[in-house]
Amino acid sequence: MSLTLFEDAAAGSARKVTLVRLAAEIARCVASVGPVVVEGEVYRPTTTKGGWVYLTLRDRAAQIDVKVPAAVARKYKPSAGERVEVAATLQWSNDRGQLALLAEAVTPVGAGAIAALIEATRAALAADGLLGRTRRAIPALPSAIGVVCGADAAVRRDIESVVAERCPGYPLVFFETTVSGPTASRGIVEGIRTLSSDPRVEVIVLARGGGDAPSLLPWSTEEVCRAAAACPVPIVSAIGHESDRPLCDEVADLRCSTPSLAATAVVPDVAGLARRVDEALKRAAGAAEQAVGRAERRLEAVQTRRAITGRLDQTAFRLERTTIRLGGCHPRTALRFAEDRLAATPWRRHVGEALGRAAGRLDSDVRHLWALSPQRTLERGYAVVTGPNGTVVRRAGDLSPGDGIGIRLAEGSLAATVTTPGSPLELGSHGARRQ
Repeated sequence: MSLTLFEDAAAGSARKVTLVRLAAEIARCVASVGPVVVEGEVYRPTTTKGGWVYLTLRDRAAQIDVKVPAAVARKYKPSAGERVEVAATLQWSNDRGQLALLAEAVTPVGAGAIAALIEATRAALAADGLLGRTRRAIPALPSAIGVVCGADAAVRRDIESVVAERCPGYPLVFFETTVSGPTASRGIVEGIRTLSSDPRVEVIVLARGGGDAPSLLPWSTEEVCRAAAACPVPIVSAIGHESDRPLCDEVADLRCSTPSLAATAVVPDVAGLARRVDEALKRAAGAAEQAVGRAERRLEAVQTRRAITGRLDQTAFRLERTTIRLGGCHPRTALRFAEDRLAATPWRRHVGEALGRAAGRLDSDVRHLWALSPQRTLERGYAVVTGPNGTVVRRAGDLSPGDGIGIRLAEGSLAATVTTPGSPLELGSHGARRQ
């Protein structure tokens, strides 16, 4: 296309024109260019309050101003330094004397296009609640670990070396597929579904080495992210290096920066498990020793009570034997029987006096023994109180509110619960009073 200013001017001659005429001719020539698509680097973008974006599109040896309307900027807002394609028309401003492009569409190119695609996928996943969902816990001792990785040996070798160090022979199930390129997404999805259908696999690791943005793009596709979110077993994402953050990292239940760290996270440490078992055994042994100690103390208390009752039984037996020896009746009856038998003897008075003294001592002993009998004590209105562990309670301070107690009476027994703390009693001249 040939553009000519001042068509009525003779070739090679200069004419004097007004500025308005010059601006009008420039506007006419600019309008005749029509729509264009220009690629370049975004430089110094500025956003107005109305949402318009003003920037300079530059290349190695040229630059031009670009005006992006708010409606276009809402679809894609260019950032400084990225490379974009701008579909626009040339526009001449008479009042400013400037030539600029009025953008009709802005499209990222290269890495910018990939970033835009990832952002669109992120928005779709977020709308379905897949990015903010509750993450599942990684099993501590999975029956088997599934790994989706490429056919190259590097990633698989890294994972196997970690397994050999932490728990040699731990079961791994590998699914090798293409992990970059246009068909990679389909292979990754197939790997997730195949491993999750294996009843042995309880966790799946998505593993890949580092790479540029185009090679890592399959791990940010919507189909891979949705397959990971729908997987019935937990997913661990280990794609690239620390700086690589594909979109499947945001969907996975656990994100690790490298495949080696992912293997460390899911493979149990046999040495650590042995330490935990030893600690559990020590705790169990300690608890058993404490239980045995408590049983021994209770047994000692039971044996003490048996010793006391045994002495009482022995005393009662001796009393019964003495009674039998005196005639099988009450001691006083036996003494009267003996007096009658000795009535005819000449030394009746001496024997009677001796029997009287013996009867007095025996009667005193009987009264003393009966007075000391626990049953007689209970019959006088006293009671025996035992604490929660079965021992006899002698001080009110030995019990606390809420403790269960047993009360033995002269006839029968009761169970009760302490409601208020007690305090010892002090005896004075006016009886018992509480301190």
